[in-house]
Amino acid sequence: MDITRLIIVAVGGQGNLLASKVLGEAALLAGVPFRMSEIHGMAQRGGVVESAVVFGDANSTIISDGGADILLGFEPLETMRAMNKCNSETTVITNLSPLPPFTVAIGKGTYPDVEQLRKLIAAKVKRLLAFDGLALAKEAGNPMALNMVLLGALIQSNTVPVTAEQVKTAIKTKTKPAFVDVNLKAFDLGFEAAAKAA
Repeated sequence: MDITRLIIVAVGGQGNLLASKVLGEAALLAGVPFRMSEIHGMAQRGGVVESAVVFGDANSTIISDGGADILLGFEPLETMRAMNKCNSETTVITNLSPLPPFTVAIGKGTYPDVEQLRKLIAAKVKRLLAFDGLALAKEAGNPMALNMVLLGALIQSNTVPVTAEQVKTAIKTKTKPAFVDVNLKAFDLGFEAAAKAA
């Protein structure tokens, strides 16, 4: 089968690693070979967390510069920072709701214009699906469900070899029972948002 390389970038606490685990479980259900690696920056302090997810018979989870088929970004500036992993054929899916770094909060930095970030990203890749994922997570009932919103968008983009039903089954087994209903709703809202953004 073809190899599909996915980079997921987020800020610590946004649920990147759970999203990766749900994808891994869905791949097992689909019978698709799956490998994953994680890079934790200063995640405990709101730093970047990056996961490399590879579907198919790859020998390594290392995704070289320009080697990502898909970039899934939980935060717009982190998405922009990971653009070196993309190429002109990459699909980028990103949340547009910013989570400014600590330096901005204390007045030592400024956050770039989100619309300008969106335009810069769109100019470099084949397809961009960008929307306010945080608003959808809140609509689902929990801002922490942003990861499930973005998984819904990823599956709708038809770029990874797992189905919506496989991911929903994985959500039921990999997330705490108290959050399953909210997570499933968030997934559906992200799926719909990606269809509209396309």
